[in-house]
Amino acid sequence: MKRLLIVILALGLGACASAPEPKPVVKQVEPVSVWSDSNISELHSEWRGVPYRLGGGTKRGIDCSAFVSVAYQKMLGMTLPRTVEEQQALGKPVPRDQLRKGDLVFFKTGWSTHHVGIYVGDDNFLHVSTSQGVKISSLHNSYWASKYWNARRI
Repeated sequence: MKRLLIVILALGLGACASAPEPKPVVKQVEPVSVWSDSNISELHSEWRGVPYRLGGGTKRGIDCSAFVSVAYQKMLGMTLPRTVEEQQALGKPVPRDQLRKGDLVFFKTGWSTHHVGIYVGDDNFLHVSTSQGVKISSLHNSYWASKYWNARRI
């Protein structure tokens, strides 16, 4: 009788156990970049022509590092440091032939002066020109090509 009770209990408990749930198949997809052509175009349209002003940070006048800070705040909600030197220390280095939209591109424009812009694809970058304000320029432009320093991915 005792044996029969043990067998019944064992069979009963075994019946309650179920096969393990199959793990769901998770498909890895590339995240959609906020640096899409339409978002870049919108940012460019909003700021196009705003004049360069050293130390400026508004639409009345802005410098290159402030523009990068404003753009990252608007596009990603990220607060970046205010100076080119501090921004240059962020993220990780990116070889020029592996640039992606949103990468920061840096230039040595003088013995101790630097410039920063945001790579927007097709060898172009969005930045604040001292003579033309916020604009898109080509990395192949003879001036910028000769001043190219490095790039960082945040």
